[in-house]
Amino acid sequence: MKSITFGNRIKQPTMKKILLSLLVLTIAVAGFSQTAEKVIKFSETKHNFGKIKQGVPVTHDFSFTNVSSQPLVIENATASCGCTTPTWPQKPVMKSQSDKVKAGFNAAAPGPFEKTVFVKVKGIDAPVELKISGEVLSADDYAKQQKK
Repeated sequence: MKSITFGNRIKQPTMKKILLSLLVLTIAVAGFSQTAEKVIKFSETKHNFGKIKQGVPVTHDFSFTNVSSQPLVIENATASCGCTTPTWPQKPVMKSQSDKVKAGFNAAAPGPFEKTVFVKVKGIDAPVELKISGEVLSADDYAKQQKK
């Protein structure tokens, strides 16, 4: 069926074909897209350090496993602020193998904190979010807390 246009109007059968094609394309893209859960499995995505002493940096290892059938490449890991320093494996992690992303926190300022590390996995659009939290206490407050 040939489309005939009158001004800016398109005949109905052609519009239906366009909408149907867009629907099929959307379903196909959604079916082939991968999510992080199909590729990488973290044993935990949140860690609370509890009460920590000001000026004493802390780190936590977020362990993960490659649950895909292909080598896993972490392109980068970025933090929500400069007080948090992530490190990640620079080499591909093979199928069924495990490794870790380390989140370091400098504990420079007293007070509660919650920071996020964004882990970008090759082939996955949305980064995985790892969260660290806790409360930084001054040296005096920390000493008092330890006596309790």
